[in-house]
Amino acid sequence: MNRFIISAVLAALFVSTAYADEYIGNYSANKNNANSTSNPNGVGSPYNANSINNPNGRYGSPNSATSANNPYATEAPKLYNSDGEYRGRLSDNPYDADSTSNPYGRYGSEYSSDSINNPYGAGSPYRSDSPNNPYGEGLEMYGE
Repeated sequence: MNRFIISAVLAALFVSTAYADEYIGNYSANKNNANSTSNPNGVGSPYNANSINNPNGRYGSPNSATSANNPYATEAPKLYNSDGEYRGRLSDNPYDADSTSNPYGRYGSEYSSDSINNPYGAGSPYRSDSPNNPYGEGLEMYGE
């Protein structure tokens, strides 16, 4: 009986962590990729409920705590490169340590190799997983 309870608890923990974040598209300059935030007919549509370009949606509203466009957001979308490495939060919050808008943070500083704002690092227009490459895939975004 105890094994059954332990198995059930472990399964519940696995399911809750595996589905905690929702894929909401790729942060990318590629206008031809349907999963790109720059594609106005795909994920980037201002009418898409999960788009960061939807001013009334949870990820695009300037008032939502999960929005990329809220300067006080605490749960902005997370970014991951093609290798699954965390690249910070797509956020207008300049005070959040993980924000891509924090000029002194690891993911926002123009001098950090992990920052999308560094044209010689993660933000290089020649990297396929850079959001600044108009022909690349960009970074995957996950919302909470």
